[in-house]
Amino acid sequence: MADIKKIATREGYGQALVELGREHDNIVVFDADLAGSTKSGVFGKAFPGRHFNAGIAEADMICAAAGAASMGMVAFASSFAMFATGRAYEQIRNSVGYTRLNVKICASHGGISVGEDGASHQCCEDLALMRTIPGMVVMNPSDNVEAIAAVKAAYEHDGPVYIRFGRLAVPVFHDPENFQFQIGKGDVMREGSDVAIIATGLMVNEAVKAAETLAAEGIDAMVINMCTIKPLDEELVIEAAKKCGKIITCEEHSVIGGLGEAVCACLSEKCPTPVRRIGVNDVFGFSGPANDLLKEFGLSEENIVKVAHEFCGK
Repeated sequence: MADIKKIATREGYGQALVELGREHDNIVVFDADLAGSTKSGVFGKAFPGRHFNAGIAEADMICAAAGAASMGMVAFASSFAMFATGRAYEQIRNSVGYTRLNVKICASHGGISVGEDGASHQCCEDLALMRTIPGMVVMNPSDNVEAIAAVKAAYEHDGPVYIRFGRLAVPVFHDPENFQFQIGKGDVMREGSDVAIIATGLMVNEAVKAAETLAAEGIDAMVINMCTIKPLDEELVIEAAKKCGKIITCEEHSVIGGLGEAVCACLSEKCPTPVRRIGVNDVFGFSGPANDLLKEFGLSEENIVKVAHEFCGK
């Protein structure tokens, strides 16, 4: 995997905005004084009349985006995940979710991989918060190609959307020429029969690498890329559970309220299946190099392999 090009998913956000802006004049983009980091600034340079800096005022940004959407625009609002979902939660709930407006909240710097910025910025609760809002679509792309596709799908979707992007450059493993994306549909990256690994975001690449290692050690692992966490592809989850009999979920997010709990809720009601959840275990992060932190918190190929061996008894 070392020779594969690495790009942060936030880069895909900026690129997709510009491509959409060229095709549609009803797009407006708001940012909270972080346009360089979120990459919405790329859109601002291309279309300065449609890009608005709300300053360090995320709640105001969301309300402004809601106002634009109420006038028929498709509004994208950007900040770091911690601020976009934490500081502006009430405004998202009441001004966007309750009114079902066409606002797309696109947050960068999600998860432990924010690295040296530390616990105050390492938001591992955003997916959980956004899942609780009725009607909110929640997505977490795994690479740059999927990030671009998710943004374009968000534009086409009528209603509120939350997309999480990362700061860390991650391998690009999807083929842009052949990749097809649909909100609410998972993607089988590898077939298997002993255990199904359902992953989202940067953990998808780790899951694929883990499956390759496990195959050499006698465990046949299915890998599913679950970009859309809400609505969850329950049909695919149940299919994987019936085929493999064991599920491992992997996310760069708290094990509370994210992908793991969504999968468990589905299976407990419709197809009871043993599940192991890999994620951040009800703790805050701390400052350090991103890749070192991911390993420290068990968000790595090595830990997936370890859990799979323990789970499968091999």
